Amino acid sequence: MALARLQVAPAARAGEALEVRLLVQHPMETGFRREADGSAVPMNVVNSLVCRMGDAEILRAEFGSGVSANPYLAFWIVPPASGELVVEWVDDAGARGRVAATIALS
Repeated sequence: MALARLQVAPAARAGEALEVRLLVQHPMETGFRREADGSAVPMNVVNSLVCRMGDAEILRAEFGSGVSANPYLAFWIVPPASGELVVEWVDDAGARGRVAATIALS
């Protein structure tokens, strides 16, 4: 399972935009690299990432072999209500990752 860092302000005013920063630590094998015996290293990249807050989907991303190792995303959101911001992803090997942060609106 990949590790991740999610950075977002823990509190904000209603209607205020917040920056979300996410770093997913993942080796991102492209499938083009070869082992010493000549066999190909299987492709394994984070191919799907979803960010949700409550029932609202905030961001959906589909990645391919062009994404670098340890992808970094930064985006802005206006939270609809106080709650938990959840980011989940899946890689080609089927491994899943999840990270969350709580945001309180005043």
